[in-house]
Amino acid sequence: MTSAGSIFLPSFRLDGRQAIVTGASQGLGRHIALALAEAGADLALVGRSLGSLESVAAEAHAMGRLAVCVTADLSQIDEVRKMTAQIAEVLGRIDILVNNAGTNIQQLAVDVTEEAWDTVMNINLKGAFFTAREVGLRMIAQGGGGRIVNIASQMAAVGFYKRSAYCASKAAVAAFTKVLALEWAAEGIRVNAVGPTFIDSPLARKVFEDKEIHAAVLQRLPIGRLGRMEEVAAAVVYLVSDGADLVTGHTLMVDGGWTAQ
Repeated sequence: MTSAGSIFLPSFRLDGRQAIVTGASQGLGRHIALALAEAGADLALVGRSLGSLESVAAEAHAMGRLAVCVTADLSQIDEVRKMTAQIAEVLGRIDILVNNAGTNIQQLAVDVTEEAWDTVMNINLKGAFFTAREVGLRMIAQGGGGRIVNIASQMAAVGFYKRSAYCASKAAVAAFTKVLALEWAAEGIRVNAVGPTFIDSPLARKVFEDKEIHAAVLQRLPIGRLGRMEEVAAAVVYLVSDGADLVTGHTLMVDGGWTAQ
């Protein structure tokens, strides 16, 4: 669908659409949520800290958007179901899901504990899959299609030190993204992923207190700098817009050329 008054350019506006963003209380999730609001979407903000979610909601309200806050532990399937039902009841329908909630526990492979492995997989993989599934079921039932974007990582395609569990989880996210895209294409649901590189964020700054890691990362980035949160958010807005209607089952690397090497 082209935008009003446009012959060639599809619309990137999201007016009248209802979007869920998980892990929305801070950092990349906050930026994605507010980018969607700026493009016209109303929001359901999901996370564990109600106070932080309410702060993001206030910013969306200042843009004239509806924003509701829902706390949930997405590693628990019952909570995923309750969260999805609650949002559908409040918003009326769900047009967009951005599966952003995630975590990492840095350990060399020889030091990875079962507890750490399970924590990363439960949030990054189990939580992401079942959130996508529950929202996908809602989209199918309500009709009219939808957009799902899973936040994977460039680490879905490459390895890096102290990230064996994280890389495995994100590679699996990219894989199930393809399956959902195939299974739900006929329903008008487009399912894609975004693979960010290392992003300049409060979390990353703690990681980069290790100067060796910081130097190793910059050495591998052809553009010579970390990514910015708004650059990832822009990719998400594209993928959930009418401009990406032909794109599904794809992981869009937003990585400054890292995986091109």
